Amino acid sequence: MPQAGGMDQLKPTTYQNRCIGITGASGTLGGALTRSFRASGAEVVGLTHSSPPQIKDDEGPHRWISWQCGDESALDGDLVQLDVLVLNHGINPKGGQSLEDVNRALEINALSSWRLLQRFEEISRCEVRDTPREIWINTSEAEIQPAVSPVYEISKRLLGELVSLRGATRPAAERQHLVIRKLVLGPFRSDLNPIGIMNANWVANQVLNQASWGLRLIIVTPNPLTYLLMPITELGRRIYSQLLNRRDR
Repeated sequence: MPQAGGMDQLKPTTYQNRCIGITGASGTLGGALTRSFRASGAEVVGLTHSSPPQIKDDEGPHRWISWQCGDESALDGDLVQLDVLVLNHGINPKGGQSLEDVNRALEINALSSWRLLQRFEEISRCEVRDTPREIWINTSEAEIQPAVSPVYEISKRLLGELVSLRGATRPAAERQHLVIRKLVLGPFRSDLNPIGIMNANWVANQVLNQASWGLRLIIVTPNPLTYLLMPITELGRRIYSQLLNRRDR
């Protein structure tokens, strides 16, 4: 039987006094994550493509930063101040499949997050902290199953595979400076998905709970198959990447 001291070590941690940056903070899930982080005692910085709200919201980010996809390097001065960066921005073209829809979804949903991941990795290597930084990447359940939006699915699968590839091949020293967490979330109610099953506030709380327990793969969905298939998918990708990575050395 575990001793009392061992049980104490399993208690969830909080993000008290840590600085959290959230892209897509003006969206439904971004707002819910902001409230959950603030309730945990964190300072929240909202990163948005639109004009920051002029009215101060006691439940919103403590401050806002405007940015644009393709200009990620301009955020370096802000990223260096963050303890946790949550990549939550994205678009859903739904049935749109034009070249413009494809290019825009790939840029916003996948490539911009991939560039921000690299920049945050570089910052973590250059400025080492006692407590490692963290980057959370929302790939969504569309990474492994249909979302009734072909272009959205393709862009999210690309992002998911890039994150899996990077997670499998990072040197051990870099893992000590930056923790990568992948968020695989099922359908929640929002302006873009009014028929979503889950409540965004509940989803955000579940995400923080799982992260506080140290999970790197965070899954929140009503679909039981995802809890089985996603870990298997991640394991397969990791083994595949590591085997070929060794061959290249």
